[in-house]
Amino acid sequence: MAKLVECVPNFSEGNNKEVIDALGQAISRTPGCVLLDVDAGASTNRTVYTFVGSPEAVVEGALSAARVAGQLIDMSRHVGEHPRMGALDVCPFVPVMNVSMEECVTCAHTFGQRLAAELGVPVYLYGEAAREESRKALPAIRAGEYEALPEKLAKPEWAPDFGLPTFVPRWGATVTGARTFLIAYNVNLLCTKELAHRIALNIREQGRGSDQPGRLKRVQGIGWYLEEENIAQVSTNLLDFETTPLHDVYEEVCRDAEALNLPVVGSQLVGLVPKKAMLDTAEFYIKKENLFILEEEQKIRLVVSRLGLDSLSPFHPRERIIEYLVQAGEVDMGLVAKPLGAFVRAVGARSAAPGGGSVSAAAAALGAALGSMVGLMSYGKRQFEELDPIMRKLIPPFHQAMEELVDMVDADSRAFSSYMEAMKLPKSSPEERERRTAAMQQGLKTAVRVPCTLAEKVSGLWPALKELARHCNLACKSDIQVGAKMLEAAVFGAYFNVMINLKDITDEKFKLVMSQKVSGMLEEAKQGSALVLALLEKRGP
Repeated sequence: MAKLVECVPNFSEGNNKEVIDALGQAISRTPGCVLLDVDAGASTNRTVYTFVGSPEAVVEGALSAARVAGQLIDMSRHVGEHPRMGALDVCPFVPVMNVSMEECVTCAHTFGQRLAAELGVPVYLYGEAAREESRKALPAIRAGEYEALPEKLAKPEWAPDFGLPTFVPRWGATVTGARTFLIAYNVNLLCTKELAHRIALNIREQGRGSDQPGRLKRVQGIGWYLEEENIAQVSTNLLDFETTPLHDVYEEVCRDAEALNLPVVGSQLVGLVPKKAMLDTAEFYIKKENLFILEEEQKIRLVVSRLGLDSLSPFHPRERIIEYLVQAGEVDMGLVAKPLGAFVRAVGARSAAPGGGSVSAAAAALGAALGSMVGLMSYGKRQFEELDPIMRKLIPPFHQAMEELVDMVDADSRAFSSYMEAMKLPKSSPEERERRTAAMQQGLKTAVRVPCTLAEKVSGLWPALKELARHCNLACKSDIQVGAKMLEAAVFGAYFNVMINLKDITDEKFKLVMSQKVSGMLEEAKQGSALVLALLEKRGP
């Protein structure tokens, strides 16, 4: 699969539309780059661009925009609420798909070196790309901002990583690096800038200094005032949203605001956000409020509502969640994006993939979907009201498995394709033959692991399916019967796919473990399906 890097250059211009558009065009016109988002702020006088592409393409895209900035932005005249030190203030590279952090570090080094050489400006490295521990944190490099650069550059300890230690008035200096996904998130308050900053000092990890640390790990924060909206904000950067999620920041700001009798009036995401960050926050509020929500779209809507993400401007998930944007830009969306007829015809074509493995995954997904459907048809109706607590527990496993098994339709096809690609490797020399054999063995193991994982996912559904058979709306009896047999058939398919690929694997220990494992799950599927059908027959027609 293609390598995908996200690049998020922050340019020090947020008011001049011609400049903002010119920078965006420089990125979007670069071959291999897809511009996903442009977020301009008038008060901050700053625009954040988000684009993706291959490692090589994003470096070119960032350089193209930097060349335009060199012509159109004059830092000697710049004023804005956001800390800054250069026309292109910061330019991080972020791994998104099939890319390591080391590759993003290489992007930052390549970009920094070329930027310094082409434009004659000082460039610093931060984050994972930093060469010195003292330069890992962006605020440390940016301390004193643009105005302090002449004095800072004269100090040996602040010599740039690339370029000469010379102050360039029109440009300033640029910081580039590699990092994990950063979320820029602001909470809106009806108060003064000073009160917002007071709360920011309470929550940010740095706090008020080493003797007064803040409450939230991996969070940066300041308070500022948005003149165009007539509100203050606690502006934060979440450096690791899995350490401190969105809802923690929002809830902590609300707690401090309540103590100060200050109204919180929603919040704002700047740029893009990973889907997981939104879904984690949804799960927090679902658990906190004892809600029952299954659909991803509805979970996203809940987060928009609870955090007030549309308080300053409409929040369109398809334009703000990075996975949705990347997916929309893909040419080949895979088998699961095809209409049913096209999928069936793809299976029926003269090609080894998609084959039995993909069909087994589709059968399993449909079986899980029927379990979800039967549960939902037994939930939320007055006549089945006493079943609501039971169904709330039974439905989610089927719904989750349905989503995961759909993904396995393509996973199986890709697994077999990797083996076929290995077979095409050259075999002229002993070294080539050795590499080809190793790649084929690895491909076969992957082709075994995928259907085995499918069988494991189905295995986890039998307890819930049996419980569903005991309690479900009997008008759906035939649906759950079909679901049980679809799941059983899927495990049969997984078993056959595992066994046919095991025969060519030379690792005897792997063969034994996988053979015993899938055989056990097949017996479990036979017994599970039979018991579900028996339970339903016992309950009557």
